[in-house]
Amino acid sequence: MVIALAHHEKGAFLKFFITYFFSVALLILSSGFFYFEQVQTQAIKSEHFSLIEYARHLKMGEKLQEFSKDFHYKMVKRSRHIDIRNFTVTKNEFMKYIPMKDSNIYLQVFKSKESYKKKLSNIKIKILLIQSLLLLLFALLSYLLAKNALKPLRESIETLEKFSKDLLHDLNTPVTAMKLNLKLLEKNEEVKHIKAFLRLQKSVEAISELRGSLTTLLEQKTFQVRKLNICKVVNDVIELHQPNYSNLKFDVECILLEVNVNENALKQILHNLISNACKYNSIDGFIKIYTKEKTLYIEDSGTHIKEPDKIFDREYSTENSTGFGLDIVKRLCEVTNINVTVYSTSKGNCFSLTFS
Repeated sequence: MVIALAHHEKGAFLKFFITYFFSVALLILSSGFFYFEQVQTQAIKSEHFSLIEYARHLKMGEKLQEFSKDFHYKMVKRSRHIDIRNFTVTKNEFMKYIPMKDSNIYLQVFKSKESYKKKLSNIKIKILLIQSLLLLLFALLSYLLAKNALKPLRESIETLEKFSKDLLHDLNTPVTAMKLNLKLLEKNEEVKHIKAFLRLQKSVEAISELRGSLTTLLEQKTFQVRKLNICKVVNDVIELHQPNYSNLKFDVECILLEVNVNENALKQILHNLISNACKYNSIDGFIKIYTKEKTLYIEDSGTHIKEPDKIFDREYSTENSTGFGLDIVKRLCEVTNINVTVYSTSKGNCFSLTFS
C-alpha cells in the first residue's frame, strides 16, 4: 500500500533527493564537459598531424590515394619567415605552412573541417546519451536512497503519533469528568465567583481546546477535501464562542465563498483564531469577520502584537499565552494549502486566510 508523505516528510525527502541528485548530476555533467574538451584538443592535434603527413607525401612525390578530397594545397611565396609550428584553424578549414628548399617558397596545405565537425558531433551525441542514462540511473538511485532514509523518520513519527493518540484518548475521560464537575459546582453561588474556581475553569477549557487542536492535527493524513461554504463554517464557530463573550460585538459580513478544503481542519483553524480574538480582546471590544475574493479576514480590537512575524513559531510566547495554538494553526494551514498572515496596529489585529 502506498502511503502519502506528510508535509514535513515531503520537505525532508526533497532536500535529500535534491542534494544527492544535483551533486551527482554536477559531477556527471562536469566530467562530460571536460572529457569533450580533452577529446576536442586531441582531435585538433590529430588534424595538425594529418596536415604534416599530407605535406610530407607531397614533398616526397608519393601517391596520395590515402588522403581524401578534404585535403588540398598550393605553393605560395612569402618574404617573411613563418614559424614551423604554425597551425591555423579557420571557420571551415585547417591550414599550415610547410617550408620548401627555397626559403621564400612555402607549401600551404589545407583540410576541410567537415570530417572534424562530424566526428565531434558524434562524440557529443554519445556523451549526452551516456550522461542522460547516468542521470536517469542516479535519479532512480536518489529516489530510493531518499525513500530509505525517510524510513526511520517515518517509523519514529508513527510511534510518536500512536503515543499521542493514546495519550489524547486517555485524557478524554478526566477532562470530561472535570468539565461535568465544574458544571455542577457552577450551580453553587458561593463557589462560582471564587477566583480559584474561575482559574480552574479557564485551565480546563484550555486543556480541552489543546486536546481538540492536537486531535485534528493528528488526523491530517486522513483529511478529506471537499467544496465548502466558508461562511457556514464561520457562523458555526462563532455560535460556539459568542455566548461566552457577551461583552464583545461580533460583526460578520461573510459573502458566499466556496473553496476545496477539509472541514475539520478549517473549523480548528477558525476556532483557534476566533478563540484568541475573544480571549485577548479589549473590554467591550469587537470582532469583525469578512471576506474579499478568496480571503477571509478576522479583525479584533485586542492588544497590539509586538512581534507578528514570530507569532506562529512554536517557541514564541507572551505573558498571556504560548505559541502552541497558533503553531497548530500554521501547521494545519500548510497541510490544507491556506496562506495565513497577520497584521497588527495599535488599534487591533487582523488575521487573513487566503484559500487556493
